[in-house]
Amino acid sequence: MRVLVTGAAGRIGRAVLDVLGRESVAATALVLDDPGDLAADRVVVGDARSPQIVARALDGADGVVHLAAIPTPLADPPEVVFGTNTLSTFTVLDAAGRAGVRRAVIASSQAASGTAFAPQELHPAYLPVDENTPDQAADPYALSKRTDELTADMVARRYGMTVVALRYPFIGGLDDRLVEHADSLARDPALGARSLWAYLETRDAAEAAWLALGCPGEGATVVHVAAPETLVPQPTAELLRRYHPGVPLRRPLEGRAVPYDLTAAEQVLGFQARHLVVGTA
Repeated sequence: MRVLVTGAAGRIGRAVLDVLGRESVAATALVLDDPGDLAADRVVVGDARSPQIVARALDGADGVVHLAAIPTPLADPPEVVFGTNTLSTFTVLDAAGRAGVRRAVIASSQAASGTAFAPQELHPAYLPVDENTPDQAADPYALSKRTDELTADMVARRYGMTVVALRYPFIGGLDDRLVEHADSLARDPALGARSLWAYLETRDAAEAAWLALGCPGEGATVVHVAAPETLVPQPTAELLRRYHPGVPLRRPLEGRAVPYDLTAAEQVLGFQARHLVVGTA
């Protein structure tokens, strides 16, 4: 087995390469620049929007983990954010389908629902948020991720592929920005209201991608993945009353339960987060 990992030099990409190494799976890394220290036996340098580059990177691949993307709408023009993300996803998935690859995973985002980067304050239609919660995309990043998920639907139908779109929350390692982010939210929970105080440790993000590669059946599936509890010490019900008043609750959220429905992650992927922030778990 060989897996192509796009955006392999990024935070999640490096962790996915580590998981593939653990599983004795050969890896091809597609990166804009080769840092020289990737845990892959094959590195292709180039842009994931280029059909020629992607075709070369797909040589011998049985699966794809597509992570290459602009991660927020905050530092680039809107047309660059939307255009880069959607074209790279289409190029990679369509080329994979034509090459006979039947399993792919793409990095979507919980920001796809629209609340994270909206120009105005938005609230979910109901809680906990699940894969069917109506989206309210009002920024180019959210729109790009919803478009990526529609692209996954298309290639799954066209080529008979299995494509899992993982809606990731805030990602970080226990030795880097995750603990700092937790400290910031503990001081001011309002900073996490748009993202519902969710997080996932980098190694768990990679593990979810690995499990998604083995997802049974055909078709495209959207799955929320997150740690089971929020990144802040306050009870979730208290936070929701303060920052999302009036939003209907479809089930009680006890203690610090994260306001995302993780049922699909558990039932479809067999995934549960293991690396939790010390002091909040």
